[in-house]
Amino acid sequence: FLAAADGLGSIAIDTTQLNMSVTDPTAWATAMNNLGMVPVGLAGQQLVTDSICVPGFDPSLSMMTGITPINPMMPGMGLVPPPPPTDVPVVKEIIHCKSCTLFPPNPNLPPPSTRERPPGCKTVFVGGLPENATEEIIQEVFEQCGDITAIRKSKKNFCHIRFAEEFMVDKAIYLSGYRMRLGSSTDKKDSGRLHVDFAQARDDFYEWECKQRMLAREERHRRKMEEDRLRPPSPPAIMHYSEHEAALLAEKLKDDSKFSEAITVLLTWIERGEVNRRSANQFYSMVQSANSHVRRLMNEKAAHEQEMEQAKESFKNALTGILTQFEQIVAVFNASTRQKAWDHFSKAQRKNIDIWRKHSEELRNAHSEQLMGIRREEEMEMSDDDSGDNPSKKLRVDDSALAAQAYALKEENDSLRWQLDAYRNEVELLKQEKGQLFRTEESLTKDQQLQFLQQTMQGMQQQLLSIQEELNNKKSELEQAKEEQTHTQAMLKVLQEQLKNAKELAEINGHDESQANEINVLTVALVNQDREKNSEKRSPGLKSEKEALLIGIISTFLHVHPFGANIEYLWSYMQQLDSRISANEIEMLLMRLPRMFKQEFTGVGATLEKRWKFCAFEGIKTV
Repeated sequence: FLAAADGLGSIAIDTTQLNMSVTDPTAWATAMNNLGMVPVGLAGQQLVTDSICVPGFDPSLSMMTGITPINPMMPGMGLVPPPPPTDVPVVKEIIHCKSCTLFPPNPNLPPPSTRERPPGCKTVFVGGLPENATEEIIQEVFEQCGDITAIRKSKKNFCHIRFAEEFMVDKAIYLSGYRMRLGSSTDKKDSGRLHVDFAQARDDFYEWECKQRMLAREERHRRKMEEDRLRPPSPPAIMHYSEHEAALLAEKLKDDSKFSEAITVLLTWIERGEVNRRSANQFYSMVQSANSHVRRLMNEKAAHEQEMEQAKESFKNALTGILTQFEQIVAVFNASTRQKAWDHFSKAQRKNIDIWRKHSEELRNAHSEQLMGIRREEEMEMSDDDSGDNPSKKLRVDDSALAAQAYALKEENDSLRWQLDAYRNEVELLKQEKGQLFRTEESLTKDQQLQFLQQTMQGMQQQLLSIQEELNNKKSELEQAKEEQTHTQAMLKVLQEQLKNAKELAEINGHDESQANEINVLTVALVNQDREKNSEKRSPGLKSEKEALLIGIISTFLHVHPFGANIEYLWSYMQQLDSRISANEIEMLLMRLPRMFKQEFTGVGATLEKRWKFCAFEGIKTV
């Protein structure tokens, strides 16, 4: 830390040193010594101390390993002192070399800009060189920053310099902005302003990648070693059976501390099939030793159960104390909600008290239910005890159960009494605040009920009127049917009398049978015509335009199907035109028009099928 402070802290020069004479050699030597530089004319002149440039620092270490490195150049890390104050400018001094002189830039100008530093950068770009500058002069100036591995000079006034280490680049960047003059010449070709910047070289990037891979390998190795260290050890290998090993295992089985390890070995031997007639006795003794640990395990279990019962008892007592305090808190809230104290609280205070009271009651009820559950479990455990216990123990158990029940009933009674008081207070408040609202709500409910009853009465009246109309229509249809029946009967009698008279006249006059047949045909035709007229009178007409449209479409469809079509085929065709139509509706419409459509049965047995045909043209031909 002291070396770093000497290196970088000396850059910020006090204001008293800025007024020194430029021609004073003692002052220059003192200033250069403060900067860590060897005076003019001495070999190994140092531009920037090594403490500023920490070797091995890689700002892009996290790209390969995922670990964020600590930047040693950050202030406060203990490696570099804090930066100089901004109000004091950093002053650079004149640097003298054998073949040239470097003059610092104007301290009032802004620092020269640089590009983003490439990862693993060891190469710098140097521009603004004098035209007469040679490679030897460039090496003389920049070898003071560190070991130079290569210099690539261009025909123009720039070059690339590659150093051995990365921290040497920072020293070279320090020279950016200096004016370089060769010797004491004032010729323009012997002077130039240096511009030093980071350069991106493939060799630097390749070396940086190799270094990062090496660091990543080391990190993976370190993590693997850490995982191996933290991984639980593998179980020891099971040795093979022998009489010596069996004797050692029998001794281990008798030891409580080594029993778990020994029982695993015994189980493995038995599963491997090591038991035979020769070793059966030895294995039996080991199994017997394993059985002897059952009593020990049962005693340990009983001890743990006793500890658990004690813990349960302590938990129950603590829970009882907590519940008692909850009851007291709820009692305080209930007392606060009574009329004497409630009127003196503000509205916000009442709201908070009400919220707190409800929250406390919920917690109190939850804790009481938990305590009651614990007691019920204890009662069930007591009821499951063996009946062979001594009577004194039973009496103690009964007394403790009765005491617990009495205490539980007492607590439940108190909680119910407190809840009842709270409910009474709430009811009184609701009566006071919502007395008027109840009246208005009752009147509104009555009005709604009256409106609903009126609507139901109107609907019933409309249904009654429609039923009466249907009844009148049915009566008129019945009367018409009776009249038609009487008319047909009268016509039938008249025709029968005419037929008798015609037969008698034929017998008397001696007409032939052909005339009689003509008379019979005429009578049958008259009867059929009369029946058709009656059927036309009975069959109702088309109810709507939709039915007429359906009849036209069905007639066209059946006319192009001379062999008929079943109702499902017809319905599937009509479904494409009207998706709301049903097969039953189509069938009822076809049955209403027997003179246009007729139904025929085709097939035998399982292939029997009903088909509808269009027969209107046949009826016209017969007429």
